[in-house]
Amino acid sequence: MPASPEHTCLLRLLLSGAPASALRRLLDTHGSAEASCRAGLRDWTSHGLDADACKAIRTPDPQALARGEHWLDVDNHHLLGWRDDAYPPLLRRIASPPAMLFVAGDPGLLWQPSVAVVGSRAATAGGCANAALFARALAQAGLCVASGLAAGIDAAAHHAALDATGSTVAVLGTGPDIAYPIQHRPLLDRLAAAAAVVSEHAPGTGPLRQYFPSRNRILAGMSLGTLVVEAADKSGALITARLAAEMGREVFAIPGSIHNPMARGCHRLLREGAQLVESPAEV
Repeated sequence: MPASPEHTCLLRLLLSGAPASALRRLLDTHGSAEASCRAGLRDWTSHGLDADACKAIRTPDPQALARGEHWLDVDNHHLLGWRDDAYPPLLRRIASPPAMLFVAGDPGLLWQPSVAVVGSRAATAGGCANAALFARALAQAGLCVASGLAAGIDAAAHHAALDATGSTVAVLGTGPDIAYPIQHRPLLDRLAAAAAVVSEHAPGTGPLRQYFPSRNRILAGMSLGTLVVEAADKSGALITARLAAEMGREVFAIPGSIHNPMARGCHRLLREGAQLVESPAEV
């Protein structure tokens, strides 16, 4: 099904590079992306868009626009704008929600109560086993398992939820069509077919360092709680946990051996007030 005029206008707004806050204000003022794109230069600047963003709305990158429209032509690919009724309500409550979300798969899963299961990319075998154990139990209890498609804990959680025929959502720090790491292409395809993949970035967007902390805020924001399975003292999983705590969401951590460097992040969270859990039932 070809991209609608509203979706094309959402793509034009996103590809302008304007901050999400400015795009949300613009959409709130005009009620739709089509009306926002028609508003004109003076209106755009009054909403906080700079000259480059205004120029890009008028004359978007044709290749990037065509790539986004082509992605939306595929069955079960969706673009949810800030004003869309299907936009996940829990994510609306965070301090900096995305102006729009690309979803491959079932967008209804973004409304299901979810727990983020996160941890180290360089996880131990025991850590991956714990991630699978907790993710399987959470999925069987009717919760959606949210994670970030990364190596280690994330992949173990996604696989376990899928194998349990439960719900799982992958939040990406790339475009919705880009597998990172690249060896997770089969997992990304499986998630898009049987669950959901979510990104705030346009199709074709590659992995940049700054996109992953931003991805973590979405992961924390769409979840009722965050479970850190295993993490080093400096870990992206700790960013997700701290963002969850700042949002007033639950934070859980699994303790580990004092000799395991992959447990130090969890122990730090426990000292800072995270809930210690030893079984899925406690989550």
